[in-house]
Amino acid sequence: MTLENNYIDINRNSWNNRTETHLKSEFYDLDGFLKGRNSLNDIELNLLGDIKGKSILHLQCHFGQDTISLSRLGANVTGIDLSDKAIESAEQIAKDTNSSARFICCDIYNLPNYLDEKFDVVFTSYGTIGWLPDLDKWAKIISRFLKPNGQFVFVEFHPVVWMFDDNFEKIAYRYFNSGAILEIESGTYADKTAKISQQYVMWNHALSEVLNSLLKNGLEIRSVDEFDYSPYNCFNKTVEFEQGKYRIEHLDNKIPMVYSINAKRKNKFKHINSTLTDLLL
Repeated sequence: MTLENNYIDINRNSWNNRTETHLKSEFYDLDGFLKGRNSLNDIELNLLGDIKGKSILHLQCHFGQDTISLSRLGANVTGIDLSDKAIESAEQIAKDTNSSARFICCDIYNLPNYLDEKFDVVFTSYGTIGWLPDLDKWAKIISRFLKPNGQFVFVEFHPVVWMFDDNFEKIAYRYFNSGAILEIESGTYADKTAKISQQYVMWNHALSEVLNSLLKNGLEIRSVDEFDYSPYNCFNKTVEFEQGKYRIEHLDNKIPMVYSINAKRKNKFKHINSTLTDLLL
């Protein structure tokens, strides 16, 4: 069986293996979160704006901290993730925090078999699309679940970052999508010394691939921004140059580390698989 055919099982097992370590890590600071800490960063908060009363679909939500943070800001939020252990944890955290956020465990491409509604906002962020082989199918899902004129907010690690080896000493991977990349990891980004290891499958996606997939599927790009830092200390050889802002120490501000996209679904865009109601809009 090829990696492309088996990647869902491989990656589900990978994230299931990480979840317990992540829940206990300082990186995710679950204790602080349970006491009310908001896990969202300024980049995405500025793009989202006032979300009180809005319906939000959060794709690839892990164990739901950002999902619940969105609900704390007054939104009605549904989180989706591949990992059953992560979703079980998300549901428990939501219960513990009296959050109205709801969660669905499924592969993102299979979401139409689990959910049939449209949202004011679709949101996804930080380390998400690298787990997906086909961005056209990804963009179709985004468009499928957005209301006409609905907002898509996307924040992701820059594809330039994924060209480097783990210590950012040499170019090790192609910028463009050249197919599946199989890796074996010791530890995890949230705790590099953790006594765990996991296999996973990822894909690199150029900015042009991301943008063109969205444009092809009825999304109107409103802004694209790039940032020379990461709000997360999840890479090797980092330095915190300002509070909550990290760079690769020997590269300083020379490379982009994060980018964001703000888009909206065109009012007249029609899906091949749209419902009759959608076609009449």
